[in-house]
This record gives sequence, structure tokens and C-alpha cells, in this order.
Amino acid sequence: MTDRLYLLNPGWHDDAGGPWYCPAGAIVEGVLSFYPALREQLEIRYLDHPRPRPAVIAEVGEDHQSCPLLVLDQTFDWPEANTSAATGRRFLQDEAIIPYLAARYGIGLPHP
Repeated sequence: MTDRLYLLNPGWHDDAGGPWYCPAGAIVEGVLSFYPALREQLEIRYLDHPRPRPAVIAEVGEDHQSCPLLVLDQTFDWPEANTSAATGRRFLQDEAIIPYLAARYGIGLPHP
């Protein structure tokens, strides 16, 4: 298995209006554009905004449907990862994904 990244498709509408995009997902998309080789190293899946998100639920359970979400392949030790009580899978969400990508795949980190 490869690390699997879930991102939301942009341009959705909801009760508050729209079109919208996910701000944390946009940051991860920016990192992917800076380091295009990551697209070949990760399995990336794009999801529509409405919940439930069955693909994510199957990976980490119903309580962790927020994206971006990176499900770890378990071959790289990362103590900061969360563990799903529902499935036992380890995962990261939002900007916590980027330090992992830097450590595992050798990309840069945001300047402090």
C-alpha cells in the first residue's frame, strides 16, 4: 500500500452559498504543485464535498471525515499520527500532513 491522500474537489455549494474550496486542501495542493513527484509517490483521491464520505469512513471511521486526510501506509514511523479507534489505521489531517511529507519524501517545509 502507498500513503493515500484524500482531497476535496473545489467548487462545491452548500447552505452557506458557494462556490467554495477547502483552505487546508489548497495548501496541500500548493505543496503538490511545488513538488510534482509527490503525485507519483502518493495515491491521491479526490472526493466531492457532501458527507458521508464512504471512502474515508472505510479507512479511518465516521469520526474523521474532514479532508485533507492522509492515510499512512504503516511503513514509515511517524509518532505524531492519529490512530483511528474504528479501524486502527494511522492518519494525519490538514497541515499536519506537510511535516510528514517532508520527512518521508524529502520535500521542503514552510519557512517559520
